Amino acid sequence: MPDLSEKVFVITGGNGGIGLGLAEGIAEAGGAVAIWARNETKNKHAVNFLKDLGIEANSYICDVSNEENVVRTLASTVKDFGRIDGLFANAGRAGTGSRFMDTSLEQWRQVMSVNLDGVFICLREAAKQLISQGSGGSLVAVSSTSAIHGAGGNEAYGTAKTAVTGLVRALAVSLARYEIRVNCLLPGWTVTELASPAFENDKFREVTTRRTPVRRWADPKEFREVGAFLADPSQTFHTGQQVCVDGGYTIF
Repeated sequence: MPDLSEKVFVITGGNGGIGLGLAEGIAEAGGAVAIWARNETKNKHAVNFLKDLGIEANSYICDVSNEENVVRTLASTVKDFGRIDGLFANAGRAGTGSRFMDTSLEQWRQVMSVNLDGVFICLREAAKQLISQGSGGSLVAVSSTSAIHGAGGNEAYGTAKTAVTGLVRALAVSLARYEIRVNCLLPGWTVTELASPAFENDKFREVTTRRTPVRRWADPKEFREVGAFLADPSQTFHTGQQVCVDGGYTIF
């Protein structure tokens, strides 16, 4: 683990699943964590869990698709912690659940508002704060292996996650002058609340497991080390990259 002591990281959607796995990695490396998510009960449980690891943690009710909400939440976070050293734009939602031909524009926009617009807003506001502090930092957007393989039947989700990778590459170039690294995490099939309908589908779980070389889905805790790595300020030459953690799914 790197040394993240005296560093502060925001993790959107950090109260469960992959987000909490990332938060746990930051905590184990000694960093403080600010969780932004909408479920107050889950937020409190996550904060208590992180505090038990011996680090400073706090949570904030935040809807990342709401621009004013994000701006206000960042201000509260900086007031409480004094600074931030990075942000993981992890919050997301599932797809429309409808066939492409039956997907309405409203359904499409609902997915985009969180999975793309929310990432844009959070990264933009975090970049402003990091630039004002003048000490560099790390921005990470959580995409998906859907950005690599065709997400047939889940077009809105796959499109949003693909767009996120393009945003990361562009920001890695434009923010490099401020010593801000911008990278993208692409998780494979992981046992989370969001993915539970797919995991509970025996046929789908069997097919995806058989296609994954390690022959299983990931546990959210397996994102601890990669979270700490992406936050590590000593990785000064690592930016604009897609870090795929999928058990080999996209190469098999």
